[in-house]
Amino acid sequence: MQNPSHSFKRPEADLAILELLAVQYPNVDAAIAESARLTAVQTLPKGVVHVISDIHGEDKKLQHIINNASGTLRPLIEELFAGSMNDEDMEEFLTLTFYPAEVTKRVGETLTHPDEIRAYALRMLGPQLELLRYLVSNFSLRLATDVFPAEYRELLLEIMHAPSTERGPEFVGAMLNELVRRDRALHLIHLLGRLIRNLAVDELIIAGDLWDRGPRGDRVMDYLRLQPNVELIWGNHDVLWLGASLGHEALICTVLRVSLRYRRLGQLDEGYSVPLTPLEHLARTIYANDPAEHFMPKGEGMRPNEVVARMQKAAAVMQFKLEGQMIQRNPNWDLDHRRLMHRIDHEKGTIIIDGKTYELLDTNFPTVDPENPYQLSEEEASCLTCLKHSFLNSQKLREQMRFMVGHGSMYLKRDECLIFHGCVPVDAEGNFLPLEVDGQALSGRELFEEIEKVVRRAIVDSEQSDLDFLWYLWSGPRSPLFGKDRIATLERDFIADKTSHREIKDPYFSLIHETDFCDKVLTEFGMETAGGLIVNGHVPVKVEEGESPLKRSGKAITIDGAFSEAYGDYGYTLVLEPNRIVLAQHSHFDSVEAAIRDGVDIVPKVQNIRVYDSPRCTGDTERGQRIRYRIQMLKRLIEAYQTNRLHERGA
Repeated sequence: MQNPSHSFKRPEADLAILELLAVQYPNVDAAIAESARLTAVQTLPKGVVHVISDIHGEDKKLQHIINNASGTLRPLIEELFAGSMNDEDMEEFLTLTFYPAEVTKRVGETLTHPDEIRAYALRMLGPQLELLRYLVSNFSLRLATDVFPAEYRELLLEIMHAPSTERGPEFVGAMLNELVRRDRALHLIHLLGRLIRNLAVDELIIAGDLWDRGPRGDRVMDYLRLQPNVELIWGNHDVLWLGASLGHEALICTVLRVSLRYRRLGQLDEGYSVPLTPLEHLARTIYANDPAEHFMPKGEGMRPNEVVARMQKAAAVMQFKLEGQMIQRNPNWDLDHRRLMHRIDHEKGTIIIDGKTYELLDTNFPTVDPENPYQLSEEEASCLTCLKHSFLNSQKLREQMRFMVGHGSMYLKRDECLIFHGCVPVDAEGNFLPLEVDGQALSGRELFEEIEKVVRRAIVDSEQSDLDFLWYLWSGPRSPLFGKDRIATLERDFIADKTSHREIKDPYFSLIHETDFCDKVLTEFGMETAGGLIVNGHVPVKVEEGESPLKRSGKAITIDGAFSEAYGDYGYTLVLEPNRIVLAQHSHFDSVEAAIRDGVDIVPKVQNIRVYDSPRCTGDTERGQRIRYRIQMLKRLIEAYQTNRLHERGA
């Protein structure tokens, strides 16, 4: 057997690295050709990047926005085919492009004769190929064809060149006849539609908060996992679900409470196979006569409102108990003032918070022992044991969490944008505030990067201290994913006086209006200050009140556009194009059925954030930097071949 080693003469570390590259480029010509190709790729237009934040379980709206490329596909198609399509044909082609699977399924049910199917496929194939050629021209061929479905890659490469002098109508006709005969013509149209969508956006970045408030966070993740190039930035709702999936009891109760409050139970029982029967039993027995009027859910459903309200209250009380236990075992957090259960005076019906006494709206605590208020009752412990088992053994939930962690991070740098979910914790003067992680007091960029290590470690080892830290990321005052001094859940549930509900935001959210502060943050994360833009979600922009997502500094933008219907039903996509950065504002989306049947589309309002004098090329981006590093390595490989430090193969 031939030894795969390329050299035995010099046991050098440098050569060991180059030998790995030599497997792919075994001789001088192969290495030179690849270096030339990469040098040329640097001159191509940069890929289009879409950034969306705070989806909050709105799966259908997200699906449509991904399908129509945040509204950027419609104007492109209208421009390309303005002279060759009437309005009716244009709408038909747009609907096919946005929903290729659904449309081709309907066409297959309507058209049954092979000649009808062939005629439809031939009519759609022409504009699909023209649009595909346009989109592919902006990519390197290797990058574009990587997105092609493997089984049809060679066929697509052939028909992309048709019609031409060598490939006339009979070429496409022969191909189409065989596909019709094999009942695959509509399948090809479907694949082309999906390919067009995938090439319209080079990279999709989700800047946090996939779950909660909307109906199906599980389907949001299902759809994102189908996208060819997606990156996730973690939000506090994401680490909440991560902690619950790993069995953290306080976070399990929080997930249940929020899901019950918004009646989003389908994602639990249907999506993740987490039955709510144990919690319902607790509500129907221990809380049987409790009116729970301050826990009434939003919306309607199969279970009576009173039962859902009691379930929510039961989950909330368990959450407060478990959070109190956790805060006690983590004294370094300095959160003892948020242990509230022992501050309740059950005889007077009052509670003391931050030294002030408040009357309680609800004094029925059937599971609370005033002498030991943080201990779960026997019934609560039994209920939680069953629920925890379901969370830990949900295969789909575990798979989605592994995807989220594997494709996720605390921040990303794209072009001139620094993207993260929440904030950089600071004091009123803009000094970065430290948080203890693994015994180290860290702030700024170091804090973000150390948090990434803990999150990745938690999903592997599930140590109690790491799972507790996930809770802190969810709602701790110095968590970059939260950015407030507290989450006043108990106050909102049990106290009428709204002064107790106040949650003070981190100074970051006011300081990003100042240029100097933005420059300080950009510099901390290794970004250029000239042209740099901070991008975060987390705090919904109050669109209806006229609030602008772009801050006064012009160097920071908030892209949480209240995507969820529970928040306002708007939403933003930040689109990073070669010649500009634009913000697309989305509106309400009716349904997939209406989109297919009536051509209903979300046509966004577009606002220019940055306009460049000349379009940016691949060489101007992070991808361009990685390409330059690769070219340098290829140059070293070529030199090693030419000096005989490595032996060529297959020359």
